[in-house]
Amino acid sequence: MLTLYHSPQSRSSRFIWLLEELGEPYEIDYVSIRRGDGSGQADPKNPHPTGKVPALMHDGKLVTESAAICLYLSDAFPRAGLGPAVGAPDRADYLTWLFFYAAEVEPALIAKFTGRVDKDEREARAYDQMVKRFEDAVQSGPYLLGEAFSAADVLYGSIVQWGAEMLPTRDAFDAYLGRLSARPAFQAAALKDAA
Repeated sequence: MLTLYHSPQSRSSRFIWLLEELGEPYEIDYVSIRRGDGSGQADPKNPHPTGKVPALMHDGKLVTESAAICLYLSDAFPRAGLGPAVGAPDRADYLTWLFFYAAEVEPALIAKFTGRVDKDEREARAYDQMVKRFEDAVQSGPYLLGEAFSAADVLYGSIVQWGAEMLPTRDAFDAYLGRLSARPAFQAAALKDAA
């Protein structure tokens, strides 16, 4: 059984979407977390080692960290077609997008959110490079892997959906979000996020 430990309107929201895309039975265990504004508190029933979300339990095994959860689910349930299999031609691109997210995208967005991009030339350059690479990919898309939707699109789609204020306005990002939000799994997840 798959259980997502989830706090509404958080980074775990995108994993409801991913689980809907997966098409396998799952449960959502709603937990409280400490929020950036200081509200909330760690929930003792949350198995995440630092009390954050997302946390995914699958058959007694815990998986945390967004890119790891994407990779884990796409490999554990290959029939869903949410990531190229080991040895497939697009596997390298898939892994690159997942880990670019963890290594470059999130740090650049945090730098933008905290104002460091406006004060530090190196941070500004890293942010601009990240935006250009992301924009170029979705502009040529329709998805990060071209014609194939993948779990990586869930990560990047959540940026455009929830973190739009940290990205420059781009037609390519708007069109990408439009394609993603038209997916039935995206729509189903939105209904379950705060349920």
